[in-house]
Amino acid sequence: MEEIIKEFLDHLKYERGYSDNTISSYKRDLSQFDQFIKSMQKISHPESVSRSDISAFVRSLSAVGLKASSIERHIAALKSMYAYLIREGRLKQNPTADIKLPQKSKKLPKALTMLEAKNLVEYPKNSRDKAILELLYATGLRASELINTTLNDINLDVGFIKCFGKGGKERIVPIGAVAINALKEYIEKDRPKASTDILFLDNRGDHLTRQGLWYIVKKYVKLSNVRGNASTHTLRHSFATHLLEHGADLRSVQEMLGHSDISTTQVYTSVSRERLKRIYKTAHPRA
Repeated sequence: MEEIIKEFLDHLKYERGYSDNTISSYKRDLSQFDQFIKSMQKISHPESVSRSDISAFVRSLSAVGLKASSIERHIAALKSMYAYLIREGRLKQNPTADIKLPQKSKKLPKALTMLEAKNLVEYPKNSRDKAILELLYATGLRASELINTTLNDINLDVGFIKCFGKGGKERIVPIGAVAINALKEYIEKDRPKASTDILFLDNRGDHLTRQGLWYIVKKYVKLSNVRGNASTHTLRHSFATHLLEHGADLRSVQEMLGHSDISTTQVYTSVSRERLKRIYKTAHPRA
């Protein structure tokens, strides 16, 4: 369980861009659950956990006088971790699926403005870093998909990239001209010679890690003065939002993002509507 928790926390930090305080809170709550499972003399692994175990854990929190808000936070952490494991194809059954939380307003994903996105992806002078940012914004790839892309997965003549999403599902995504040029410059001039065919390498010529990618994105977010806690996931949101704002249909965006359910993609229509409302209120004389 400890290794799974660490992997999940790395996902929250390096791919979702969660703050250190939030990561610490998740770690504390999930470690407490791990200790509870061990105290029941059960194998401490997500597959060994049943719904009744989750319910017993919740009752134990209530028994020691924990506030309702704190109990909800523990449940939310567990549901989030199990949802991640299901999405990654690591588990088939989710013991938290019917554990209910109070209904809360859904937080819309953050998207950069088009000017912020332009400033961010154009900032790097390093060809590798520029290619990374351009590719993330051009395709909406997840961090894990980008770092595992190989030279054979991209066809710069045709302008497509093949990637393998959650559960190993393959999809083909177009690459724009600007990203193609950035990739050509990196591959032809600056990519280190290496035995691996992984596309993006670190300064030692090794496979770029998720942590390494996180540091690259954070560096240029800070340098380009992007507001908020932007991450690789923010570029994915921006990719989808900007496509919809310029007339792309929802099904095409769903396919490019690799969402199995279109309801997951529909949240971006809400993002676009919220931005249109802000523009209207700013621009219309009788708003």
